[in-house]
Amino acid sequence: MEVAQDNDLLAEGLERVQREVDSVFDAFLPVPKDTRARLVEAMRYAAIGGGKRVRPLLLVSTAELFGVDRTAALRAACAVEAIHVYSLIHDDLPCMDDDDLRHGKPTVHKTFDDATAVLAGDALHALAFEILADDETSSDPFTRSELMLTLGKASGMNGMAGGQMMDMVADDEGVEYDLHSITRLQQLKTGALLAASVEMGAILGKAPPEGRAHLRAYSRDIGLAFQIADDLLDVSGDEAKAGKALRKDEEQGKQTFVTLMGADKAREQANALVEQAVGHLATYGEDAAMLRALARFIVERDR
Repeated sequence: MEVAQDNDLLAEGLERVQREVDSVFDAFLPVPKDTRARLVEAMRYAAIGGGKRVRPLLLVSTAELFGVDRTAALRAACAVEAIHVYSLIHDDLPCMDDDDLRHGKPTVHKTFDDATAVLAGDALHALAFEILADDETSSDPFTRSELMLTLGKASGMNGMAGGQMMDMVADDEGVEYDLHSITRLQQLKTGALLAASVEMGAILGKAPPEGRAHLRAYSRDIGLAFQIADDLLDVSGDEAKAGKALRKDEEQGKQTFVTLMGADKAREQANALVEQAVGHLATYGEDAAMLRALARFIVERDR
């Protein structure tokens, strides 16, 4: 019964936040009546109508623990999602992962061109910090500053971009990583932005840094579980459901949690991480029901 309730809660939560994020991006990205139109159309193509919106739901659900206004939380959530979307646009480029399909439709550089895709990613990156710097996101300048600092760290060399570099070096130079190194890589490449989503929800709620320990532990565990689930999907997932090319890790001989641990042990580890993550939320009681449902969704998803 509890699992069914969690599934219903999550389905409703994802559907709502997907609709809300699309609406916020639509408002932020009106197409200008000049030659910038192609750039904004590419940004809209990437940002609207695609993706699971796990990061926005993490942020909004964490903010709700502290009674944060939903409009403010959604603005911050769209800042995180803008960073995530820009990273996907750039990852799909021929000079990076060279993918033709994303969310079941042609990637941005295929629909437009490489240069437009680069600029669309750059502009979404800038938009994220424009949103966070605006006093409509928070009237408190210290809150806005901490939001920007958190997202900046999670996006740069000590976060997502650094993890991507580690991944590219392994691909391009044949560097082989052990389990410890793969864990570090994924904590940066995938986990940092997930952790920032939770942290930023708590920042909006003015939770003191020392009061965020349980939430940080939760986000650390779901970040690793998320990547293990991705590695498992790359091996055994359905490309039609995933909306992107799969089996690329195996074809490239890339070291992953699955290659290093085996599929069964990797699945066991992901499940253990999720249960551990759920345990970190005990202090929040029923108020954290959505965060618990999200943790379990991470390892049960098929895309």
